[in-house]
Amino acid sequence: MSDGTIDDAATAFAPPMLGEPYLLTPGPLTTAAAVKQAMLRDWGSWDGDFRALTAELRRRLLALIDDRDGAFDCVPMQGSGTACVEAMLGTLVPREGKVLVLANGAYGLRAAQILRYLGRAHTLIDKGDYLPPRGEEVAAALDADPAITHVLVIHCETSSGILNPVQEISEAVYARGRKLLVDSMSAFGAVPADVNALRYEALVSSANKCIEGVPGFGFVIARKSELEAAQRNCHSLSLDLHDQWKVMEKTGQWRFTPPTHVVAAFIEALHLHEAEGGVAGRGARYANNRNVLVAGMRAAGFETLLAERWLSPIIVTFFCPADPNFSFPRFYDLMKAKGFLIYPGKLTAVESFRVGCIGHFDAHVMRAVVEAACRSLEEMGVASAAPAPHVLGERARLVA
Repeated sequence: MSDGTIDDAATAFAPPMLGEPYLLTPGPLTTAAAVKQAMLRDWGSWDGDFRALTAELRRRLLALIDDRDGAFDCVPMQGSGTACVEAMLGTLVPREGKVLVLANGAYGLRAAQILRYLGRAHTLIDKGDYLPPRGEEVAAALDADPAITHVLVIHCETSSGILNPVQEISEAVYARGRKLLVDSMSAFGAVPADVNALRYEALVSSANKCIEGVPGFGFVIARKSELEAAQRNCHSLSLDLHDQWKVMEKTGQWRFTPPTHVVAAFIEALHLHEAEGGVAGRGARYANNRNVLVAGMRAAGFETLLAERWLSPIIVTFFCPADPNFSFPRFYDLMKAKGFLIYPGKLTAVESFRVGCIGHFDAHVMRAVVEAACRSLEEMGVASAAPAPHVLGERARLVA
């Protein structure tokens, strides 16, 4: 990968407000001042002005998938991203359905956990930390089990940073007459999800990811036919996607108290997203952030968990240095003191940490991150950022 795919001068970003660190996480993340300022007004949740905000939110999100035929609708839901994943699964998967969950990290495994709580039949392909599920594996699993009705894939698995090959998975699913559900929590808005190029029944994401809003709600973009067929499927009153949709269609209102300030902030974030060039523009900046980060960290001796082809523009996982003087809690504190919040690893087998590439910043910030990481190692007395040789050997064995 090369630096400079975007003109840095053209994408200069103001630093966070005084005293705020950069959030180098997969969300919540660093937001623009205009997004924060949009939360300074109070809104009446039943008022026409707020209903107009909700309608604009739904319309703008549908535009991001290029729904030319009007086959889809957007249903925002209060709560965390996980709550919205549960709403999608609990509403759109019939109680007699069965889900093939494709996992290669914490979020696929969490989806399987949700299905256990829901009492929905499911099976799992677990690829571990290093590799994505592939189309041929999905095809074989579907051929072996006719009871499977739905497949769930994580668009970008942020516990490792893998961008999964959703297109080939979709082709395998629909060639066998099944339905695809996409957890695009950390990808939507920066990675294309055009329904004219990628087939799926529903996609779920959140306000505080690549659109660069703040936490408080998520949304499910689903085929209207799937929403219509989902009446009385849901296990939960508050997470009933079908009921939320019907009420919004009839009244323009949320069924229960909406996160009014968060919605207002999200509308501003959508305006900024459009001004940047939409999905293509946002994705290009994030990819450039990743390129600068990875090149700098590798030059400093760090090594990425993933092989080059699977690195996403969302977040990058690095092996922890093998040097006995390295301690992640100490490294975290030193990075925080320099103005950067990073993420601990979520891997099952090796020590790692993660650096997000998404949020309201550009490559200038990523260069400062690399410099801060190098200075932090010096302060810790770490002579080398390299991981243990057996860690690299295990990765080479698994990806061969």
